Amino acid sequence: MKVLKKQILNYFALSLTIAVFLVSCSKEQNKYDALRGLKTVADFPVGTAIQIEKLLNDPKLKQLEVENFNSITSDRDMKMNRITPSEGVYNWKTIDTILYFAQQNNQRLFGHNLIWHSSTPEWVETKGAKDTVWLAKFMKEYIQTYVGRYKGKVAAWDVVNEGFDTKGGEYRKTFWYNNLGKSYIEKAFIYAHEIDPKAILFYNDFNIERDSLKLNAVLAMVKEFQQKGVPISGIGFQMHIRMDTPDAIIAKSLEKAAATGLQIHLSEVDIIFNKHDDSKNGGVQIYKEITEEMKKAQAEKYKNLVMMYRKIVPKAQQFGITLWNFNDRDTWINGFFNLTDWPTIFDDKLSPKPAYFGFKDALEQELK
Repeated sequence: MKVLKKQILNYFALSLTIAVFLVSCSKEQNKYDALRGLKTVADFPVGTAIQIEKLLNDPKLKQLEVENFNSITSDRDMKMNRITPSEGVYNWKTIDTILYFAQQNNQRLFGHNLIWHSSTPEWVETKGAKDTVWLAKFMKEYIQTYVGRYKGKVAAWDVVNEGFDTKGGEYRKTFWYNNLGKSYIEKAFIYAHEIDPKAILFYNDFNIERDSLKLNAVLAMVKEFQQKGVPISGIGFQMHIRMDTPDAIIAKSLEKAAATGLQIHLSEVDIIFNKHDDSKNGGVQIYKEITEEMKKAQAEKYKNLVMMYRKIVPKAQQFGITLWNFNDRDTWINGFFNLTDWPTIFDDKLSPKPAYFGFKDALEQELK
């Protein structure tokens, strides 16, 4: 009886030791390691959107950015309304600062974007609506002046952003479409390629991971471009997704896009809990605070997304994954949709969330 009692005590002692060890390992696994940031464990570029002025004036933000990312995208400063705010004026100072930062930190600079209806300056719309011949000439000159200045320095560009309607498969009736027709898209690619033949050129859009009509329309355009020899290199999935966006649908969309043979960029990733109708101030506040269970679920969602990208997109087509800002303090989501949400991998105090470790775990896992 004494022997049995001793065996039972030894068993419980061993079990307790194992439990403590596992908890310790779990805590260690979820401990932030500045020397092993995301970029160090990934076999493709991992990027983030930045605001250069904020980045340079926030030491902690800058440190986290440099530790984790080897690709950057300006979320606003490389758009047309910032580059040429008035006729005959080109502002390069901010982009030069971004480029210098990228070069100093061995980071790829991604150009976002060349043509987007929402960043077209008012003066261009006013003049172009009256003179479409001038507008066509301006578009070519603008693209070639811009891309030419940063030839060999900006690795890739979102040539056209959001050229299709929010839902369904119709071209978005933008200022550019209404005045130049749908051919403005292919011409933009041609002009960019003419001035920098080595630049990787993307078409970029949102909701294509879950709206099959929209994705099919984009893929039909891509196929047409390929048949005509239009120099398109890749498809950008903005990937602004919700927690309830089904993984199976995302996976199928990635499969269809990868079948084109083009490079695939998850270009503006964030994952929200609440809902919106894709319009400014169109948020629907469902959750008022984030719980530990929600954080764990978000970590799993990030992990699944990264694993899908790694498994579905062939290695040669993996341009990389870019987060649309990496912390909840600086996310665009809350201001644009008038929400309180927590869509990124660092919290508003710049501490890593479970989502960070879910993302990292997916990068480190050996594929089977």
